[in-house]
Amino acid sequence: MNPLLQKLHPYPFQKFGKILAEIEPSQKHELIRLSIGEPQHDTPKVILDALSNNLTDIAYYPATQGSPELRSTIKKWIESRFGMTGIDPDCEILPVNGTREALFALGQVVLSPSNPDSVVVMPNPFYQIYEGAALLSGATPKFLNLGSSNPGWELTQLDKSTWNKTKLLYVCNPGNPTGHVMSLSEWEELFQFSDKYGFIIASDECYSEIYFDEGSPPLGAITAAKSLGRDLTRLIVFSSLSKRSNVPGMRSGFVCGDAAVLKQFLLYRTYHGSAMSPAVQKASIAAWSDEIHVKTNRTLYRDKFNSFVKTLKPHSSIQYPSAGFYVWLKTPIDDVEFAKKLYTKCGVVVLPGSLVAREAHGVNPGENHVRIALVATQKDCDEAAQRMATLMSLGFD
Repeated sequence: MNPLLQKLHPYPFQKFGKILAEIEPSQKHELIRLSIGEPQHDTPKVILDALSNNLTDIAYYPATQGSPELRSTIKKWIESRFGMTGIDPDCEILPVNGTREALFALGQVVLSPSNPDSVVVMPNPFYQIYEGAALLSGATPKFLNLGSSNPGWELTQLDKSTWNKTKLLYVCNPGNPTGHVMSLSEWEELFQFSDKYGFIIASDECYSEIYFDEGSPPLGAITAAKSLGRDLTRLIVFSSLSKRSNVPGMRSGFVCGDAAVLKQFLLYRTYHGSAMSPAVQKASIAAWSDEIHVKTNRTLYRDKFNSFVKTLKPHSSIQYPSAGFYVWLKTPIDDVEFAKKLYTKCGVVVLPGSLVAREAHGVNPGENHVRIALVATQKDCDEAAQRMATLMSLGFD
């Protein structure tokens, strides 16, 4: 067996599941699960129709690079959403089976087992796939803590020696779990570091289409690069239909970026067997071509956030995220104990923040926070907020 597998940590949900298995849930309430970021809104009919109408396409092997029609559709969406023209769909765009597998696979491509001193930098708290990609490639994960009062990137947390060893840096923008959207100045500094130290930036933007102001979509890496007069050198952007279009089970997304990197990524994926089903490609074309269902989706999340924040505001320091569908709530007591109380007294399941972070630079930046995914129905989210407000008003003794 690969000895590097022993370095992998259990997923946060597994850790918390063991904790919950030792205690009893509330007997007064039906469980409302807000711990996993799995979209639960209805899948749009336009996507379901495209999927069901093209099932005969599964009679042949798909190309790993995807169809020209799909890549062309993605190119049009990128140009409309991020404002950068001139992207070559034949060498700067590659369909992937959801961003999760692609984020992991990129690490295996750009990190060399012959260089065991390689470093992979990532935000903290973070999506655990970043860490797994680093560990299974033989690299060392290094963390940049993102705080609550100042959720932005502070690159000086790591010294020059660490940056000299850095080969890959993961960005989650908008952030999971904080919802932080990087500013143009943050991007500029990050690009400058990439230029200076030569590392690749992997920008995970799977939450980019969940936001609250229709006139102000989150700034993405491609738009930032264009605004700063840059091309896509050493930049790979990941996007997905899972959250945008409520199709997490379809496993469809894309990467866009540096043609030299994607050439090697395509080679790896050809051997790895990562081609997207032809029927899923047709459904993806329908999804990327339609914005009506995406706006409807944002309205559903906006309504849930408005109600949830209004209910909890008198009892907590709750704030709207800049984007995404997570509430990153500061807790009045230890985050694990807070989550256990919600489970035993309210029948509400959330995820302790300390479990989605690592101790780095002397602190665990997820401590005294919980991540609440507002993915359930409006009714369930409203009910969860009322139960939480009641408990917080009564205290935790």
